[in-house]
Amino acid sequence: MRFIRDFLDDIKPNFEKGGRFYWLHSTFDAFESFAFVPNKTTSKGAHFRDALDMKRTMIIVVLALIPALLFGIYNVGYQHFHSIDPTLAFFDNFWRNIGFGLIKVLPIIIVSYVVGLAIEFAFAQYRGHEVNEGFLVTGLLIPMILPADVPLWQVALATAFAVIIGKEVFGGTGMNFLNPALLTRAFLFFAFPASLSGDNVWIAQKADAFSGATPLAEMMTGAVEPSQSFLSMFLGTIPGSIGETSIIAILLGAILLLFTGIASWRIMLSVFLGGAFMGIIFNIFGSNSYSQLPFYYHFVMGGFAFGAVFMATDPVTAAQTTKGKWIYGFLIGVMAVLIRLVNPAYPEGMMLSILLMNVFAPLIDYYVVNANIKRRMKRWKIKAVDNSIQK
Repeated sequence: MRFIRDFLDDIKPNFEKGGRFYWLHSTFDAFESFAFVPNKTTSKGAHFRDALDMKRTMIIVVLALIPALLFGIYNVGYQHFHSIDPTLAFFDNFWRNIGFGLIKVLPIIIVSYVVGLAIEFAFAQYRGHEVNEGFLVTGLLIPMILPADVPLWQVALATAFAVIIGKEVFGGTGMNFLNPALLTRAFLFFAFPASLSGDNVWIAQKADAFSGATPLAEMMTGAVEPSQSFLSMFLGTIPGSIGETSIIAILLGAILLLFTGIASWRIMLSVFLGGAFMGIIFNIFGSNSYSQLPFYYHFVMGGFAFGAVFMATDPVTAAQTTKGKWIYGFLIGVMAVLIRLVNPAYPEGMMLSILLMNVFAPLIDYYVVNANIKRRMKRWKIKAVDNSIQK
């Protein structure tokens, strides 16, 4: 790696103030900071040292996403060949499944990163800011929450919309109030509903006689119970978005995020508690077969688990106060199950519930902070009255 460091040091003066390519300073700085730890130190003001910077935080989240991504790649291939030969076992033709999955998934990842990073680099150059590492995660999340057969031009258009309208117009990384990856999916859902709904999109190039419906779609169309077993949905051997099907792979990522302290366990836990609460309410008072589905089935259907682990815990768009995180996560779980069971037009539910609570997260924190202020003010008033009585 020494020769790379020497090469960067040799060309660096060209990208500094007064150099020929100073207008590309932000771009050079982005590649340098990605390859090596920045050698900048704080020169004034109060500060503290911490080994966990933005780059390391984002890389840990990317590593947490890898198990779900790898499983999703394999599952894309398996679902395709299983539609052709329903007798095919899950681990039959392992490398053939991986190869087909890579052919389908890799272009989506490339389009997501190329479009998103190009826009971020352009905005950084225009503003004269550093390029932040936030899109390292967003660029991988976007393909994982989409079907394998989504058209690439739609991925590019939706990514551009999410990065520009949902992020850059508010100031870039750390300033957005909506999750950019979910905004990409929402844009596709409302602009091109055929690409994110129906049986045809979830299995790439499936056989004509094969259904390929997701468990959520089956329940929304009046099925008594999903055709897939709970174990199949837990393992992830079902049709669905690329990275959302395997609960085991998602749990591996959750363990890493919680162990490193990157994600909030309060938000994760409260999302599942909220989903369980609303699911039990419908189990008691619901009348149709979908509402009578055991509440824990919602955890393994659709993107509930993926959203709870990787989307709801986004530190930028989530609530910041301790009590606010409990409220925020609980309401996401409640709204996700409520939307699923009440509104047939939105069978997923998780996407809209997280985006909705992204909007209300600042309001939740505002009332939590004000409640703490009022409680402390009341405590001080009581103490002042006691002191005056004693005197």
